[in-house]
Amino acid sequence: MKFGVSLWLWTSPVTNKTIEHFVPIIAEMGFDTIEVPIEDPDTLDASAAGKVIKENGLSVTNCAAMGPGRDLVHPDKEIRAAGMEYIKKSIEAAHEMDSDTFAGPLYAEVGRLWSMTAEERSNHEELLVSQLQQLSEHAESANVTLCVEALNRFETSFLNLTSQVNNIVDRVSHPNCKILFDLFHAGIEEKNLGDAIREAGDRLFHFQLAENDRGTPGTGQLDWNGVAEALKDIHYDRHVVIETFTPDNKILAKAASIWRPLADSPDTLAKDGLKFLKDLLS
Repeated sequence: MKFGVSLWLWTSPVTNKTIEHFVPIIAEMGFDTIEVPIEDPDTLDASAAGKVIKENGLSVTNCAAMGPGRDLVHPDKEIRAAGMEYIKKSIEAAHEMDSDTFAGPLYAEVGRLWSMTAEERSNHEELLVSQLQQLSEHAESANVTLCVEALNRFETSFLNLTSQVNNIVDRVSHPNCKILFDLFHAGIEEKNLGDAIREAGDRLFHFQLAENDRGTPGTGQLDWNGVAEALKDIHYDRHVVIETFTPDNKILAKAASIWRPLADSPDTLAKDGLKFLKDLLS
């Protein structure tokens, strides 16, 4: 198992300059993996980023920034096309970084909430499956796996449960389309964290986590022992990434509803979280 942390804990936007600054810090802390959000694939020199990450002995995963104008199930076909183009470019950037993972809510703009009839939901699902099948072919050619993430009800009205993501991934039926399980969102939506992880099973390719308050893992109410047992039961042995956000970046903090410091500092959260996870999962 590889222990990682997202750059979003410290900063946004993520640029080559911020990557170069934080990579040695993250390596010195003892992490195995750095998660690099791909906010703008047009301005990020992914090859250069991958080089500095490799030179510091880290592996890399990538996550999506599904902001305005990036949406695969939007009623506006131009917005859908822009969402597809963003994900295709991000797949290529992940490949250049030597990452095998591009993960996130790869279906809709984060924060877009809308009511659906059963028929409308079915139509959205059918559209998403078709889009992800196309993107999975592109991902396969780049040796990248797409990982679809359920979000909590306050950030999307579409895919909130592991069972819903399972349904999409099974219908896409492509080896390069799997699941990202985010413990923070699951802690809001699932009845039992361990059961949800077991339900994901061998579809699970990527795992993000934070405490129930988005803070330091191990300091809150989540059933960490149940999580550890479930990961062991399904033989999960890939990246486990701390993903939370700094309140210092106003745009990012507002998007993630971070209204107060989650620890004494981002460094403290990272170090304490890493120690807890190694004790729990190693």
